[in-house]
Amino acid sequence: MIVDSHQHYWDPALADYPWMTDDIALLRRRFDPGDLEPLLREHGVAGTVVVQARTDLDETRELLWLAAETPSLLGVVGWLDLTGDVEAQLEGLDGPLVGARHPVHDEDDPRWLLRDDVQRGIAAVGAAGLAYDLLVRARELPAAVETVRRHPGIRFVLDHCAKAPASSHDAWSQGVSALAALPNVVCKLSGLFTEFDPAGTAGLALGWFGPERCMFGSDWPVCLLASEYGDALSVVPDDPDVLAGTAIRTYGL
Repeated sequence: MIVDSHQHYWDPALADYPWMTDDIALLRRRFDPGDLEPLLREHGVAGTVVVQARTDLDETRELLWLAAETPSLLGVVGWLDLTGDVEAQLEGLDGPLVGARHPVHDEDDPRWLLRDDVQRGIAAVGAAGLAYDLLVRARELPAAVETVRRHPGIRFVLDHCAKAPASSHDAWSQGVSALAALPNVVCKLSGLFTEFDPAGTAGLALGWFGPERCMFGSDWPVCLLASEYGDALSVVPDDPDVLAGTAIRTYGL
């Protein structure tokens, strides 16, 4: 079995995605299950987890509605306002919400995760039984490590291996290996082809976390900027945990 733990759906005609700049104009169109389903069949992927792409609670609702209509969509990692009343936000959501995420690497403050209000929000996410996806780069890794240490009972997921840089590799490797030393963190082998050295990054992550704490993710359609859907499968091992087991356990699919 294969589960794609990280993909996106969106329609820029209906909502604003500020990160879709001119240099990635290829992505500025609708991507929906009709586009992805043939690729899932081609590569034997049984189901997916869709992940937020804009910081708007409406998108979380829309993805949950889409999941109700799409058998292959097993779970949603949505956006929640961690600085607000997370419990109240969750009360208004219905469907297979399995996690929450915020684009931390877009915040000006590299220690944004450690703000008191954000820490309370993350605690509320964990109390609801949800995983929390860490979308960080090397700059934010120290705050991510401290956050995980403060919340040993929450399941954390490191997205895209923290986007390995071509330079300043030491800070990245030290931060990711520190996260790997904490038992409540798993790592997504996702989004590698749009970053530095896909196969090398996957190898390092597997060495640090072990296959039982790594999961495959395509990062479709963002991956189309540098690769085809199937290329993401080519850099992960043929291991039942990496291909499906870790995602199923972590997200409760």
